[in-house]
This record gives sequence, structure tokens and C-alpha cells, in this order.
Amino acid sequence: TGGDSEKCSRVSGRHACIRGIFVTRNTDAVAPPMLPLPQQHEAEVESVRRMARSTWCVRLSQPDLARRILPGQFFMIRLTDGTDPLLGRPFALYDTFLDTAGNPAGVEFGFVVVGKLTALMADWRAGTRVRVWGPLGNGFPVPTAERLLCVAGGIGQTPFLAVAQEALGRRSYGEPGQRRCRQRPDSVSLLYGVRSRDYAAGLDDFDLPGLTVRLATDDGSAGHHGLVTDLLIEELNRSTDSTQVYCCGPEPMMKAVSDRCQDAGVPCWVSLETPMACGFGACFSCVAKVRTGGDTWDYRRTCVEGPVFPADRIIL
Repeated sequence: TGGDSEKCSRVSGRHACIRGIFVTRNTDAVAPPMLPLPQQHEAEVESVRRMARSTWCVRLSQPDLARRILPGQFFMIRLTDGTDPLLGRPFALYDTFLDTAGNPAGVEFGFVVVGKLTALMADWRAGTRVRVWGPLGNGFPVPTAERLLCVAGGIGQTPFLAVAQEALGRRSYGEPGQRRCRQRPDSVSLLYGVRSRDYAAGLDDFDLPGLTVRLATDDGSAGHHGLVTDLLIEELNRSTDSTQVYCCGPEPMMKAVSDRCQDAGVPCWVSLETPMACGFGACFSCVAKVRTGGDTWDYRRTCVEGPVFPADRIIL
């Protein structure tokens, strides 16, 4: 940065230098549509419940956020008081909940205790005040195939409750008319892989009419003894119906799922769990490598262009 402002206003191809800041113009097809600006909200904790070993679910009362958020989007949370931790943390929508009149009243999200903020969150009580900003990111597309397979690993099942609710026609999300599912999938499945039975979170929540849940555990304590990709291969070989795959979880698992889908010619979308600081594209701390054509790639901000990307475009 710095220097003559006239020299710092040149544009060439995909690159520009504006007011001393060198930027790359987003010109490829990965660029998302214009998204509504995220809003900051004050929210109140309504409840905290344990889902599995070291895994919790928080319910926040915040109607404005609940009315606008879509499956696969996320929001950032930080405490209203204090500066430790200083930065907010991103959490994917688990589901919204309704008031007695049937209107969106708030959001739920799941988390695993891994650091300072999540350790504090496990001890939150009803009435705790927090600051939330969102909705953020692009979310999963509306399914268009006859069969939808949601593949999750670890805490990666979090976004798929809302995805399944919408695909099954049980719930709608966002502003009225914002998302329209012209033809609902004939079948919706969740393929969920965890280390052991103790880490399988939210299975009761996924007990929905029309949703098939298949569990895989590394130690064989429940469901299939092996990897969740074993279940995916079985499903891909089982039917000739048109299929879409949504995936979220550890990066090696998403890479394996992406490879299996590419081999089968099945479209796949992955939701990245990238650490980030701001959540709205200002800090560039969450960039991911995305193919831009041929052998070329460029960085894209997970919080703005993602967190959901076509699997054949993301470099894992």
C-alpha cells in the first residue's frame, strides 16, 4: 500500500489496485449472487442441551435472524461483555424453531467443545446475552435430483437437519418465496460417520418421516463398522435415479466423498469448516483454493463465496 493515488487506480485483466489495496476481481462462475448484508443482533440463550460426548446444542431467541437464514448458511457469535475471546466464532444453522403462532422465533446450532469460547458455551444458561451477526454465506442449493444424499463426518451433520426438513417439505426457510423446490427428491438420506456411538449427535432430531439415516463408526460400536464413504459407495451403486450429494465434515473425508462422486459422475457440493475472523469477507483469513478453469486456481473467501462450493471446483 501507499504511493501515488493515481498510480494506484489502474485495472488490468482480473487485477486492480484501488486506493493502494491490491485486489483480484472475481470473474469466474463460482462468484455468488449478491447476498443481503449481514445484520448484527442481540440474542438471548433459551436453552443448552447435550447432544453427544463433548457435543452441545444451543437455542437462541432471535426472530430476525430466524426469518432470513437458509440451510447451509452460518452466523458468527461472541459475548456481549468482555474481550476474551476477542473474536466471534462461526456456527452453522442446525435448525430454526417456531413460536406458538408458527412464526420463526430463533435458531439452533451445534458445537463440539474444542476451545475457550465453546468451553464457556457449554455452561451457558437461559437468559445469557450474546451478539450474533448473520446470516452469512451462500448455503446449499435447492435439491433438483430424485435422490439427495447428505454425507457427514464428526460435527458435519449440523447443517443437514434444516436441509432434510426443507427437502422433505416439512419446513421452509428464508423470506417467503426466496427458495422454491419445484420437485422434491423421492428419497433423502443422511450418511453419518463418527468415531464411536458416543459421538453420534442428534440422532433423535433426525428421526423424521421420510428421512433414512445410516450410521458408520470407526470402532464398530454402532451401525456400519468402517468409513462413511463405504456407505456412500453402496448408495451410489444401489440405484440409477438421478442423485445429488451434499457433504460436510473433516477435509480428508470430504476429499474422499468428492472423489467417489466424480468417479460416479454425480454432482456434489461440500461445505467447508474453515476458521475465520470476521465472517463477511473483510479479513481474508478463510480463503480456500478454487479452480478457475483448466489447471488454474485462485483464492476465494469461504465466508462470502462459500461455505458451500461445487466439489469439482474446490481444491481439498
